[in-house]
Amino acid sequence: MPPNLTGYYRFVSQENMDNYLRALDINVVLRKLVCLLKPDKEIIHTGDHMVIRTITTLRDYVMDFDVGVQFEEDLGPVDGQKCQTTVSWEGDQLVCEQLGKKRNRGWRHWLEGDQLYLRMTAEDEVCVQVFQKVK
Repeated sequence: MPPNLTGYYRFVSQENMDNYLRALDINVVLRKLVCLLKPDKEIIHTGDHMVIRTITTLRDYVMDFDVGVQFEEDLGPVDGQKCQTTVSWEGDQLVCEQLGKKRNRGWRHWLEGDQLYLRMTAEDEVCVQVFQKVK
């Protein structure tokens, strides 16, 4: 049985965000701004339904989905793209595949103790963020 990811998580660290954003064709000014942000994550996990809210001082991004069901994701606030997105479990990791213009686009979340990890991929770039559970 997969873990329940419900909780509020504060940003701890990130690696390789600039190169990840460059792979998504984000302009240099926006990349620099995003690299300065320290987003929080709020996850509401009820059965197969999940809401993942990424909270920043610039803008929030909300994913509301059912695990295992493909949907059209509007990534306009991120990079102006739309993807066919499917989120599923691979063991204890929540894995997202985003099919669109960019190859190898997606992410995975997993817990290690009270820390939430997020590994994002696009093309050949990988960015890892770490969050600490606070409630």
